[in-house]
Amino acid sequence: MVQIPSKTIPYYEAGIYLPLLLIILEKDYSIVEQSPFKFKNPYLHLINAVSTKVKHDLKETKDYFKLHQMRLVRGETDDMFTEYHFYFNGVMECRRYSNVRLRNQSELLLAEYFAKN
Repeated sequence: MVQIPSKTIPYYEAGIYLPLLLIILEKDYSIVEQSPFKFKNPYLHLINAVSTKVKHDLKETKDYFKLHQMRLVRGETDDMFTEYHFYFNGVMECRRYSNVRLRNQSELLLAEYFAKN
């Protein structure tokens, strides 16, 4: 059985997590914007800076996908799992990710981005 090369998995996972981070950052920006913080601007600037970096990394990921003829398609979702279809050179591999894992990994990745800024 032909499998997706293991070296491509980090790119597929970036294709999963980076859009999730953008959604989270967008919601957080709205919450901070409407919050009663005395000094909102430093938080808003930090969220914007991280969002810009995530968008840049997502663009690089999409460019890699295009260059290597890869595709990522979100499949079915239920309360426990989200399914993703990885396409590479005519091969399709279906992977299921625990929603808890998606949330936890998103949080870890977001912490890394904030630590870098």
